[in-house]
Amino acid sequence: MKIPPSLQKGDTIAILATARKNIDDNLKPSIDLLHSWGLEVVIGKSIGLDNNQLAGTDAQRAEDFQEQLDNPNIKAIWCVRGGYGTVRMIDLLDFAKFRQNPKWIIGFSDVTVMHSYLNKINIASIHGLMPVTVEKASPESIESLRKALFGESLKYEIPYDEANRLGTAKGEIIGGNLSILYSLMGSNAQIDCKGKILFMEDLDEYLYHIDRMMMALKRCGCFENLNGLIVGSMTKMKDNDIPWGKNANQIIEDVTKAYSFPILYNFPAGHIQNNSPLIFGKQVSLEVGLKTSKLTFE
Repeated sequence: MKIPPSLQKGDTIAILATARKNIDDNLKPSIDLLHSWGLEVVIGKSIGLDNNQLAGTDAQRAEDFQEQLDNPNIKAIWCVRGGYGTVRMIDLLDFAKFRQNPKWIIGFSDVTVMHSYLNKINIASIHGLMPVTVEKASPESIESLRKALFGESLKYEIPYDEANRLGTAKGEIIGGNLSILYSLMGSNAQIDCKGKILFMEDLDEYLYHIDRMMMALKRCGCFENLNGLIVGSMTKMKDNDIPWGKNANQIIEDVTKAYSFPILYNFPAGHIQNNSPLIFGKQVSLEVGLKTSKLTFE
């Protein structure tokens, strides 16, 4: 796995759109944050484009992303927001130069498409908050993102949750938004779970959809050789008039009950203010204990 170089003061980050448009979003808080870290900022050509829900056409978003991928002066790409649309432009990209000189790509939610593809080509990336979420983000998540980008040690200690399955595990951490992981099955960006620690989170889904997606992961063999599972926020879940009968965490517990890998629930990452960054592709140690749980990046 290739780990992109840590940022240094004076480096430049590009902010661009891979998915939903951001016509009215206030980017000043995120730009001010990067400046406070000693970084320079380039605003991509896709920022401000308007094509119904999307930030311009697929070709326009891909062209902007390609330009920043290939520009040696850009040391990281920060995806402005999620929504939907990254999957529509990723196959238009050429990662040849990027493979030789990787840089950090940062985002979550729909950016899971990018994380999953990068993992398949053995390049690490950062699952974390995006420019449109900076203003409401917790100080802890902002500071952890700075540590991840600048190569400082990253580890988390999480309070005990009675739903946890105790145990320890090591492996490469992968994952992202469950709905996106499900949508990528059968593609060149489908995750490989063997020997890995899988992180998942989701937003605004029906509970029976969660069951459907978890069953799909099970049936494709994802859990057979998984080393550990981390469940982030399952935010604003919905139910039908006839209830499904389980909440999201209970669904995950039910589908994975035949396996012995440790499970950490309610990890602070996903569509929440305290969206703790995760460095996908890095080796981690997971300890799910009786009093606290720990996730340590090696």
